Amino acid sequence: MDGKSKPGVPYGGMTDTWAKKHRLIYIGATRHPFILSIRDGTVDLSAFKRWLGQDYIFVRAFVPFVASVLIRAYKKGDESSGDMEVILSGLGSLNDEIAWFKQEASKWGVDLSQVAPEKPTQHYCRFLEELMRPEVDYTVATAAFWAIETVYQESFAHCLEEGSKTPPELQEACQRWGNDGFGHYCSSLRNIADRQLEKAASGSEPLVKVSEDVVSKAEVTFLRVLEYEVDFWNMSCGTAGHSAAPKP
Repeated sequence: MDGKSKPGVPYGGMTDTWAKKHRLIYIGATRHPFILSIRDGTVDLSAFKRWLGQDYIFVRAFVPFVASVLIRAYKKGDESSGDMEVILSGLGSLNDEIAWFKQEASKWGVDLSQVAPEKPTQHYCRFLEELMRPEVDYTVATAAFWAIETVYQESFAHCLEEGSKTPPELQEACQRWGNDGFGHYCSSLRNIADRQLEKAASGSEPLVKVSEDVVSKAEVTFLRVLEYEVDFWNMSCGTAGHSAAPKP
C-alpha cells in the first residue's frame, strides 16, 4: 500500500491492529467471491454490470462525503502533514471516476438513468450521510474514508497479481483501483487516519473530551464499512442475505 509493503500487509499503526483483530471480515471484504471470480476469470458479466450501475450511484453519494472530510481537514487536520492536499487530490479524481463510469456503462450497454439503487446501495449511501453530520469527529471520518478506499485498492490489486486470469475486458476496471498510484494514495489516507487515532488515544487532541470514545467510534465505523462492502459485493453477484443492519 505504500510502495514498500504489499497490499494486505499492514505496517503497524492502529489501522493495522484493527485489520488483524477483525481479520475475518477484513478478508471477507477484500477477497470476496465476486473479486475472486474476476481474478480467476469466471465472473458472471451480468454481475459486473450490476456492480457498475450500483457503484455509479454510490460514487455520486461519495463525493459530498469526501467534501465533508475536506472541510474537517481544513478545520482540524495537520497542516504540516498535508492532510488537505491528500484529501483534495482524492476529491478531484472523483470527477474522472464518474466520467469513467459513464463511459464504461455505455460500453457495456448499461443505461445509468434507468438504474435504481438496490437496498445495500441505499443503506451504504445513508451511512455516508450519517458520517457527514457535524457531530462526527474528523478522526472517525478519516478512518471511514481510508477503509472505503482501501477495500477497493486491495480487492482490485489482487485481480492484477501474477497468476490472475482477469478477463481482458475487465483489466481497465481493475487497474483503476488496483494500480500502484492508488495504493500510494490509500497509504496517505491510512497515515492521516493513524495520526488522528494516535492523537485521540493519547488524549493530545484538545477538542476531544473522551478520547477513548472517539477511538471506539472509529473502530465501529471501520467495521461498518467492511460490512457494507461485503453487502455491496453480495448484491453485485446476486447473493441473498446481506449482513449489515442499517441504523434506524
